[in-house]
Amino acid sequence: MTDDVRAVARGMYAAFNARNHDAAEDIFTADFYSHPLDMTGPDSVTRSWQRFHETFPEAQVIVEDMIVENDTVAVRTSVHGIPDQPEPTMLEIFRVRDGRIAELWGLSSLQRRP
Repeated sequence: MTDDVRAVARGMYAAFNARNHDAAEDIFTADFYSHPLDMTGPDSVTRSWQRFHETFPEAQVIVEDMIVENDTVAVRTSVHGIPDQPEPTMLEIFRVRDGRIAELWGLSSLQRRP
């Protein structure tokens, strides 16, 4: 199970970095919930990814550390390609159900633009 959960998380970052927004349908459960964004469903992820890539077209998320236990994965990442600020880091925790991400918690040092 650990390898499967790890593969789901890696697949999510690969899709994000490839700008494969449509992959959200296959990566996230229909009832996916993002705690930090208070959004539900894979469509919310698609919209979020699209907005992020429109704002930061050169952005790439690099996995620095990944810890997996049972159906949960914690990931520390760095974000490259964000101009005019120190390289942001993120900490995300995913719960995986039936091979898809069902729930997400996260913190980021990314400075949001007004």
